[in-house]
Amino acid sequence: MLQPSILPSLGLTLLALCALATSLPAQTPATPKPKKKEKPPIIFVLTDYELVDAFPGLKFDQPLAIVSAPGDKTRLFIVEKTGRIQVITALDTDHPQKQLFLDLTHPSGGATLVTEGECGVLGLAFPPDHATSHRCFVYYSLRLGGVLHQRLSRFTLSANDPSSADPATEQPLFTQQDPASNHNGGDLHFGPDGFLYITVGDGGAADDKFDNARYINKGFHAAILRIDVNKTPGSLPPNPHPAIALDARGSAFYAVPSDNPFIGATTHHGETLDPKTIRTEIWATGLRNPWRISFDLPTGRLFCGDVGQNLYEEIDIITPGGDYGWSYREALHPFITGPGKDKEPAGFHPTDPIFEYLHTIGLSVTGGVVYHGSKFPQHQNKYIFADYVTGRVIALKDEGQPTWSEETLAQDPAIAGIGLDPRNGELLFANLATGQLKRLQLKSAPAPSN
Repeated sequence: MLQPSILPSLGLTLLALCALATSLPAQTPATPKPKKKEKPPIIFVLTDYELVDAFPGLKFDQPLAIVSAPGDKTRLFIVEKTGRIQVITALDTDHPQKQLFLDLTHPSGGATLVTEGECGVLGLAFPPDHATSHRCFVYYSLRLGGVLHQRLSRFTLSANDPSSADPATEQPLFTQQDPASNHNGGDLHFGPDGFLYITVGDGGAADDKFDNARYINKGFHAAILRIDVNKTPGSLPPNPHPAIALDARGSAFYAVPSDNPFIGATTHHGETLDPKTIRTEIWATGLRNPWRISFDLPTGRLFCGDVGQNLYEEIDIITPGGDYGWSYREALHPFITGPGKDKEPAGFHPTDPIFEYLHTIGLSVTGGVVYHGSKFPQHQNKYIFADYVTGRVIALKDEGQPTWSEETLAQDPAIAGIGLDPRNGELLFANLATGQLKRLQLKSAPAPSN
């Protein structure tokens, strides 16, 4: 938790989220405590822009994701970490309204919603055919039999109200047991190909304590997954795993696209593997806590903000089969954690991030979006993201690979998610601490040049 003196005005229950990634659940006395991140005071910088309330009068309970349904310009969905998903309706009028879309505060089947630390309701996505399938997908944390899990579920919208999902229609797709409460990922997006992409963290604690990140044949960890929720012809059944929900015939409720990169893999990091044990859902691997991802539709590129450990935060462009290095590397740098992890395997060629920054700039990256709005033409085609702790809002411009130039636009601590207004493509920021959705605007007096 950050010191109150650092952010006196925010009163954060801080998602600890991604920020101080070494936070742990209760430990036995025999368990050594991990190294803690340094917590330098936040340095505020002069900027030309500021974030202001985009929907005055509408407040949310720890919002962390801003979601639109494809093709729908009249509604905006807000994921609240504490258990509910809200929808802003009448978005195309002068009087937008907030209403409850889905309440997960009391999951069915004897489960308990978990919201402490980095847990909670973490992601929402609507498929391209949502208008006819009446489905949505949600990622959230729960406790089953006293044990923490992370779950991906499908829900059906109410027959009488498409702005309401029926919790009784829940169908889990997978429910992964989780050894620690941090590094849960949980972002969901349907790609241009119609498949669902899911971010999952390394299982938590620190230093890849549970040794998940270097493997593609363990659980649903340290990766971006890609699955076919429609089980279209040609897609394959997933390899068996205890986390996967099965129907009465023993089949999973999703399939694996036939071009997923690790299907049939027999080696990884120099070790021989049985292809039947591979988590073929994996699209890219070696990620620590891929907190927020987004597709840039004009280019098809998939951007990811991966939360670092002790020194660096990183932005990646995700490619199929990409290995982003964790826990052999932190961003571009070797990561030494002790015996067994201090030597990169032969033939190890991780995919480099497009951008990294030190913890003098920020402590927890919130991945963003590529801007294609009209309000700020000078920032067209730039990738705009934030740091949750220091609040820096940074624009990256592609100067031709591998060079990306950076510019700090604004500063607003506790930005946990960034989305786009479906009406006009303008940026929206979810501030977890203030409960507001914010927008970017030019200050009346630009910052003086140095």
